[in-house]
Amino acid sequence: MLEMIFGAWVAQGIAVAAELGVADALADGPLPIDELARRVEADPDALGRLLRALIGEGVFTQRRDGRFALNPLADSLRRDAPVSVAGMARFVGAPAHREHWSHLVDAVRTGKAVVPALRGKPTFEYLLEEPELAGIFNDAMTSISELAIAPVVAAYDFAAFPTIADVGGGHGRLLAAILAAAPASQGVLYDLPPVVAGAPALLGEHGVADRVRVQAGSFFEAAPAKGDLYVLKSIIHDWPDDEAVAILSNIRAAAEPGATLVLVEAVIPAHQRSFPGKWTDIEMLVNLAARERTADEHGALLQRAGFRMTRVVPTAAPLSLVEGRAV
Repeated sequence: MLEMIFGAWVAQGIAVAAELGVADALADGPLPIDELARRVEADPDALGRLLRALIGEGVFTQRRDGRFALNPLADSLRRDAPVSVAGMARFVGAPAHREHWSHLVDAVRTGKAVVPALRGKPTFEYLLEEPELAGIFNDAMTSISELAIAPVVAAYDFAAFPTIADVGGGHGRLLAAILAAAPASQGVLYDLPPVVAGAPALLGEHGVADRVRVQAGSFFEAAPAKGDLYVLKSIIHDWPDDEAVAILSNIRAAAEPGATLVLVEAVIPAHQRSFPGKWTDIEMLVNLAARERTADEHGALLQRAGFRMTRVVPTAAPLSLVEGRAV
């Protein structure tokens, strides 16, 4: 039990290593502690003690000559790693985020998010006024999305759909990967105007810009019309049931009967073993009064919005694809 309790300290130590950029400083090779501390602007003694603790958890390594070096876990903390978790580490360890979680007891007692009471406004509005924290949050979401892309694309036959609409798709990274796997398909990227403004560069970088129509709008107001497949990745878990149904209902209003809907979400399994989605569910509670959902709970949402859930497709990641059909 004490080891589990001390897990909060381990996470904070990892967050500090990511914030200082220790893995980035070691990217070109091992370094002695004095040089490493100079590069990351830290106290050599304190940094050495932090690294000693992290090495005990399997993060970083120390050579026989005393120099510190990357190992596979530490390499994932490089900000330019192919799949980096540095952004998520920094977000979990950010003082404001830690403060939110320190009020978890209030969320459990009331069933309400703690952010409005602490900050005077909902989480997404709060982030708009905190650009530094918002930047860390965006980096975290980008890195987590990157982790999910390959498993999601590998798990589903996207090529079966002529027109694929990614609703709330950000700059279009997932849509670009889907279209790469579905070369005959066309895409529609739908998100708020300030968000999709950054999409053309990314879509061009991945060679799919000529197959994507970028459309600005809010999924609380409308959705692209007549898509064959609508994809929403990590959108529905951000909202309580009524708001989630409102989003899905707007998609149903835009879709033709028989159109397919795919929600990419961490579907809570029936077993009682460890599963990452059981903790992101608490993150949703603390910050948004929202939730991760079971397959049955997803099916109930879809039914309320005019869809029929047809299956849940697991992936190699903790995410699944909840498929539905417009009725």
